[in-house]
Amino acid sequence: MRYFTLEELTHTDTGIVNIPTQAQKSNLIALVENVLDPVRVLFGRAITVNSGFRSPLVNSAVKGSKTSQHLKGEAADLRCENNKLLFELIRDHFAFDQLINEYDFKWIHVSFSQLHNRNQILKIG
Repeated sequence: MRYFTLEELTHTDTGIVNIPTQAQKSNLIALVENVLDPVRVLFGRAITVNSGFRSPLVNSAVKGSKTSQHLKGEAADLRCENNKLLFELIRDHFAFDQLINEYDFKWIHVSFSQLHNRNQILKIG
């Protein structure tokens, strides 16, 4: 993991303990190695993680979906100086499970599964 740390991928402002299991850490590492670090190299600029892994309590506190891939450590919400370009780079160059344009590129959600990636592109808002 070159550009992202487990600390930033597990950070929460909720004040709730948010510690992933070994399996969830493995999923976070796979997300970073297969999507986040490579797209950071291609993008050439900083990318901020708004939300990565979420424990069930954290996910509930932020009103996340009960089936969210954040619960498995498979997803991250990202923002940068050009979210639309970041979205396009991920879409065009990487395998992913879901890539979501959230609220006209206010941020983007990307997930990666070690088992099967659907390359599903969605829009919310």
